[in-house]
This record gives sequence, structure tokens and C-alpha cells, in this order.
Amino acid sequence: MQETAPQDLPQKLARGQRLLGIDPGSKTLGLAVSDGLLSIASPLTTLKRGKFTEDAARLAEICREERIGGLVIGLPVNMDGSEGPRCQSVRQFARNLVEKAGFELPIAFWDERLSTAAVERFLVDEADMTRKRRAEVVDKMAAAYILQGALDAIAARRPA
Repeated sequence: MQETAPQDLPQKLARGQRLLGIDPGSKTLGLAVSDGLLSIASPLTTLKRGKFTEDAARLAEICREERIGGLVIGLPVNMDGSEGPRCQSVRQFARNLVEKAGFELPIAFWDERLSTAAVERFLVDEADMTRKRRAEVVDKMAAAYILQGALDAIAARRPA
């Protein structure tokens, strides 16, 4: 699998293609999409994880429907910057998308440290959501947070 730096993704996309942000958890996959200008991330949905082949088929369908040209996958790096078993699991998920499911889209990883915590804090403090409602939206919101970080890095590399 060829890993791509997030800042290099725009050169790999066809005109009008968007990015899909994925927050991979053990039970769910939070998904978010960018706009066509690669400026804004929006929460899309949360998929309940099942068998890998079924999950990959659903992701492929979403990629076709949403005109996705690349993936930004959240990487759960430890607070000290090291990669532990959770990172290995996420990297294996990405390898499986390429090797077992035939995904040909460029894949970039984005450090997702504290993304879920930041989203939870926002949902409690700013949106005043109930615990039940937060549980329904936190994964796709975390995916949007991850994708927005990558989009901001892309924007920072663009000429003024």
C-alpha cells in the first residue's frame, strides 16, 4: 500500500472529486466528506462495523455515490507520538482496503489524537446534547474533525 501525505492528495484527485474522512473504531466507522474545493468537512454517517468484506463494499458504494477520490483515515497515535496496537490495526484496515477489497484511491493518515474528546466536549458544552444523542453523532463528527485537520493542512500549502 502506498501511503500519501495529506498535503499531496489534491494533485491525485480529478476535478470535482472529494475526500472521505474515516474515524475507524472497533465497533463503528465514522465518515465525513469534503466539499469539491477541499475546504470544508461535513459529517456524513456512522457505519456499524461487521465483516470486513461487507464494510469495504459499503465504503466502495459511498465512494462512488459521493465522488470520492481519496481517503483520510484517522490514526490513533499515542499521546507521546508513538504508534501502538491501535495504529497497527488502523494501518492493517487500510492495507486490507487496498489488498483485499481492491481500493485504488490514495490513502493518507491523519493524527487523530484527542479528536473524539474534542468533539465530545463541543457536543456537551456548545450543543448541549444528551448522552444518547451524542453517542449517535460523535463518530461522524470525529471523522469531520479529522478530515478538517487534513483540509486545513492542504490549505496551508496552497499559494496565497
